[in-house]
Amino acid sequence: MELLKKWLGHPEDIYNLLRFKMGGYRVVMPRIDPDSLGKGLRTCYRYLNQTSRSFAAVIQALDGELRHAVCIFYLVLRALDTVEDDMTISLDVKVPMLQEFHCYLYQPDWKYTESQEKDRQVLEDFPTISMEFRKLSKVYQDVISDICHKMGVGMAEFLEKKVDSLHDWDKYCHYVAGLVGIGLSRLFSASELEDPVVGQDTELANSMGLFLQKTNIIRDYLEDQKEGREFWPREVWSRYAQKLSDLAKPENIDVAVQCLNELITNALHHVPDVLTYLARLRNQSVFNFCAIPQVMAIATLAACYNNKQVFRGLVKIRKGQAVTLMMDATNMQAVKAIMYQYVEEIYQKIPSTDPSSNKTQQVVASIRTMSLPSGPMASRHHYSPIYLSFAMLLAALSWQYLSTISKATEEYVQAGEN
Repeated sequence: MELLKKWLGHPEDIYNLLRFKMGGYRVVMPRIDPDSLGKGLRTCYRYLNQTSRSFAAVIQALDGELRHAVCIFYLVLRALDTVEDDMTISLDVKVPMLQEFHCYLYQPDWKYTESQEKDRQVLEDFPTISMEFRKLSKVYQDVISDICHKMGVGMAEFLEKKVDSLHDWDKYCHYVAGLVGIGLSRLFSASELEDPVVGQDTELANSMGLFLQKTNIIRDYLEDQKEGREFWPREVWSRYAQKLSDLAKPENIDVAVQCLNELITNALHHVPDVLTYLARLRNQSVFNFCAIPQVMAIATLAACYNNKQVFRGLVKIRKGQAVTLMMDATNMQAVKAIMYQYVEEIYQKIPSTDPSSNKTQQVVASIRTMSLPSGPMASRHHYSPIYLSFAMLLAALSWQYLSTISKATEEYVQAGEN
């Protein structure tokens, strides 16, 4: 019955889950015909689906040759990340491997067969990936090789380095996500689907990656603690606890939430850059590719803000909510309305006693200024009494069926949870 109550409380989720399942996903995530690809590319797309089903969907929706370039870009970085994550590789082997990984792109026979990671197939069959990389236009190759080099060097730097200051936090997030944003932006421009300025403005592209990465780090506090990883900056959490792990203790929950709110406030400072970046995009497939993760991130931060559950378990946005965001975030006006909606949600939850309350209010005000909707806000969430009655009846009659649908759509909406 809890699931039934959830559907009744959010009738728009029912409508959008049904619309998504019955073909709406093809609007934002059309699939390519595997028979139209050569053997090597088919293998690459298979690896893409195996390593990230949700990201595979949005990549395959990109137009033209850009989709192949982004597919290879993703797999190269996935291979690099697999080396970085593999704790069975000694540092004296791992550090030079990360630093020199970009060179392997031009070595047809290079592969690594000793990884124990779940995505090891991208290392074991790296010759197929590197072969398809070398088939790309040189302009794409240059971007992918450059970003791979910079990311590998950054990963090696942080293997034994703690995230101490906020500067370190920005630097770490730059290496693992900001560089991805920069690389993707350069690929967008190289494809000529977007103007050169998109790839040239590295500050905005970096912010796109930092906003997503900081959201993930904030949300994943407890999971990272269980895995022995610490990505929250010491400069912030040390003002609230002796050890980062202390924030999970019940007796520290009040200061833990204050620390959480401070980090969310920091992440929100990237939203104006995100809006400026998205406003420059002209190609629909590129816009969808970029906008969907960003609206998922703002919804996730709104769910996490001032929420004790971050220190007790994983905070997730509803699957129906994620589908609604995916279906809506296809134009700039809608994205601004979504951003406005969620920063208002955060604003309504700001505790007057929170140490960061003034800073949070200030950043919310700056986002409001940029995302003021041109039309009535209610239009996105207005449902007539007849529709509401129908939706509630539909939920009562078919909530078990809708539960099955939500599981079937999980591969499309994990982007909002990962």
